[in-house]
Amino acid sequence: MFDVGLGEMAVLVVLALVIFGDKLPQVAGQAGRMLRQFRQMANSAKADLEAGLGPEFKDFDIADLNPKTFVRKHLFEDDDGFLNGKLFDDDEPSYVPSSPAALDYGERPPFDNEAT
Repeated sequence: MFDVGLGEMAVLVVLALVIFGDKLPQVAGQAGRMLRQFRQMANSAKADLEAGLGPEFKDFDIADLNPKTFVRKHLFEDDDGFLNGKLFDDDEPSYVPSSPAALDYGERPPFDNEAT
């Protein structure tokens, strides 16, 4: 997530000591409490959302709303069986589109005037 090397980390520590001085432990404690409160608020909001959606969405995951996750889940995963050449998850689908009959040379395809 963060690409911080050992030298950069040492510079950050020295800079924090210079800026905050002897109050650094207090600032670090406040930052830790603030982070803990943010996590509690996020977990509370997630629980409220799940409770508000009801039992129909018990397997709902908020991370699925991320556009990258949504695209990966619905386009690249093979959950629905469509990528294996099957139209449905069932062994025998109830509807399989029929392939059109081949036309003879010079034969025109059917045309519906009302459809256009």
